[in-house]
Amino acid sequence: MKESAAERRWNPEDYHIARRNMVDRQIKGRGLADPRLLEAMRRVPRHFFVDEAQAVQSYSDTPLPIGRGQTISQPYIVALMIEALELAPTDRVLEIGFGSGYQTALLADLAGEVFAVERLEPLFRKGRDNLARLGQGNIHLKLDDGTGGWPEMAPFDAVIVAAGGPRVPRPLLEQLGPGGRLVIPVGPTTALQKLTLITKAGPGRPADRRTLGDCRFVALVGRWGHRE
Repeated sequence: MKESAAERRWNPEDYHIARRNMVDRQIKGRGLADPRLLEAMRRVPRHFFVDEAQAVQSYSDTPLPIGRGQTISQPYIVALMIEALELAPTDRVLEIGFGSGYQTALLADLAGEVFAVERLEPLFRKGRDNLARLGQGNIHLKLDDGTGGWPEMAPFDAVIVAAGGPRVPRPLLEQLGPGGRLVIPVGPTTALQKLTLITKAGPGRPADRRTLGDCRFVALVGRWGHRE
């Protein structure tokens, strides 16, 4: 009888090859070219951030469930959102909805400090434990309603939101510094959203707003998002 994907066990070299192929075909192959981002995605082990039964699917071109109705996003979408932020090594980044921690690990490779907020306690614990395996020292985690941001740590150079809201939460814009970038899925439902990039201008000047494409994310729940 042929083994299923869940029954098959890979060795470290299998995961290394799968990760390299993911970057070459799904990320670089679709036109994303930031060399620092590509190298981070080759380095960060995505299979650390999914359940063991799904480990051999972790480099596939699809989102995967991580529990509590949440998902780890498709690798290309993660890369698209991060590349849009144009992160510098000294940037301070706010992440809303860190889930199992994969995107957080990539951000920590690319930025100076990452402040990540998760509202679901089981995922908070799972993500915290996953990230501890990598030993990155520039990550700060908080269990809270992410739609309110992390005001005591503001301002931020970049904000990334891994869930879709009906609008851009006002606190996230307020906590973004001048010239800062915010990426968020925006739409009235989870059926279809617009992946939106906002660049904050100086005082008295309107922010630049640009659509990166259609997307589908779980709902951004909280005071400044969807109702639970």
